[in-house]
Amino acid sequence: MIAIIDYGAGNIFSVKNALDYLGYENKLTDSADDIINADAIILPGVGAFPWAMNKLYESGLVDTIKEQAKVKPFLGICLGMQLLFEKSYEFEACEGLGLIPGKVDKIDEPDLVIPHMGWNKLEYNRQCPLFNGLSDEEYVYFVHSYKAYCNDENLYAYCDYGHTVPALVSDGKYIYGAQFHPEKSGKTGLKILKNFAELANKEVE
Repeated sequence: MIAIIDYGAGNIFSVKNALDYLGYENKLTDSADDIINADAIILPGVGAFPWAMNKLYESGLVDTIKEQAKVKPFLGICLGMQLLFEKSYEFEACEGLGLIPGKVDKIDEPDLVIPHMGWNKLEYNRQCPLFNGLSDEEYVYFVHSYKAYCNDENLYAYCDYGHTVPALVSDGKYIYGAQFHPEKSGKTGLKILKNFAELANKEVE
């Protein structure tokens, strides 16, 4: 079972609908027990970083998330990806989950349209099981005004939006973060979600 964390700040139903379509058992939950017993975890997110972290703390799930993300497949989506980092400067300095080194800050490019919204080509930086079966011409859908600033070793894919925008990050073990919305990225996004779900199946085996 894949636990989709429902903490009041996520695109939860579109993620659930995508997993339902793919045929993978999943559950929207705000229960620590569900997260502990799940085979994999997805942390969605829309909105502002400080508000989302406050919602996570109010949910009482922060410690559970930090523990479980280190032992089973974990995917943060959009803001959920940004929450994986150590700190954000969206509106104010705010500590994140600290699961991947780096920070989140505004896209500071005066000639670009912000928010960054629309389809961009995935550029691969490192091999990743979430990319299994994908071609070199895959496009995914972004909606965001802030981006991650991280180490190259954690950067697995990016897009070129006048400069490098991290698209998929990982700790190289269990934790993945997608700045784009796989659930809104057509066949490419569904393939990425399927690859993630299959990681959970392998862990169970």
